[in-house]
Amino acid sequence: MDRISTVILIVIAYCLSCCAQPAQISPDKQKQLETAVSHFMAAHSIPGVSVAVVENGAYEWSAGFGMADLESSVPATSQTLYRLGSISKPITATAALLLWQRGKLDLDAPVQKYCPVFPQKDAPITTRQVLGHLAGIRHYKSDSQDDPEVGNTRHFDNPIQGGLDFFKNDPLVAKPGAGFHYSTQGFTLVGCVVEGVSGESYVDFVRENIFTRAGMTHTVADDRFAIIPFRTRFYSKDKSGSIRNADFLDSSYKIPGGGWLSSADDMTKFEVAMLNDQLVQRSTRDLMWTSLKSADGKDTGYALGWGTGKDLGTPDVGHAGGQQGTSTSIMMVPERRAGVVVLMNLDGGDAPALALELMKIVLGLPSTP
Repeated sequence: MDRISTVILIVIAYCLSCCAQPAQISPDKQKQLETAVSHFMAAHSIPGVSVAVVENGAYEWSAGFGMADLESSVPATSQTLYRLGSISKPITATAALLLWQRGKLDLDAPVQKYCPVFPQKDAPITTRQVLGHLAGIRHYKSDSQDDPEVGNTRHFDNPIQGGLDFFKNDPLVAKPGAGFHYSTQGFTLVGCVVEGVSGESYVDFVRENIFTRAGMTHTVADDRFAIIPFRTRFYSKDKSGSIRNADFLDSSYKIPGGGWLSSADDMTKFEVAMLNDQLVQRSTRDLMWTSLKSADGKDTGYALGWGTGKDLGTPDVGHAGGQQGTSTSIMMVPERRAGVVVLMNLDGGDAPALALELMKIVLGLPSTP
């Protein structure tokens, strides 16, 4: 562990000198950000981290720290590709709301109108409910690597159908609308809705209507067979805390909810596009970022594919992600037109905690002692 921590600190220094992108941010604020990242990495033995900052609705700064590949001594940069995990959900939600904005998708129609292969349940389910985790669709059956979904090793050429087959015949865990039940599986159903409405594959529609329009030229599906330049290696910790290669995962069955690869630079472009209404109209964005309520009238703290909160005293939106070999977070404060991106190549790395600290620096707020 001591050796790994030393290597991380050495590579952090290397990356600060040669791997960061041209900065528009103030030198003092950049120094604060770099210090916060390096301290967090050393405290938690994170192999590699890439971060980026948006201010005033524009790209300000991005950089890589540590290692993308420990075995081959490849430094992490702002172009390193990480598994996004559940940050894939806001991407999918944006695609669905774009179709709603175009008048093609009725968010309150039964999902079978657009995805007829999904069986009827005891009560109707709508796309709005699925996007807000109010549909009663289950999440993983357990957190164990032995769960056939958590530790999936099968590759699916048809990711939507393959993903649906895992859960489509299972009973609902709650009546639709009754309460918040987080479900990655539900976003595979949203992917099916996107395909049914658009007449295209989910991957193609998102690539053409989200990634291309936002300039996210390096964001791709996490295909374990493909040669993907700049893809990081994926790490975990054993019970002693030592770094090891993460457990195997083929995420082809859950691309809409957790199967994309992206970089800090590309995810910054996504934030900039959202903050500047370049992907959807402001009214559509406001709808997508408004927290839903369960049947009893309680605010769920989750909107349409986006988490909502007031951790910094003002409304924020974003999402966290985690799976084998990754921990990720995106966070935006719309009123300040500010955003941060944190991508790590270690599962359980607590990217949201680092993202919160970086956002405090961006907004000029006191940091956590």
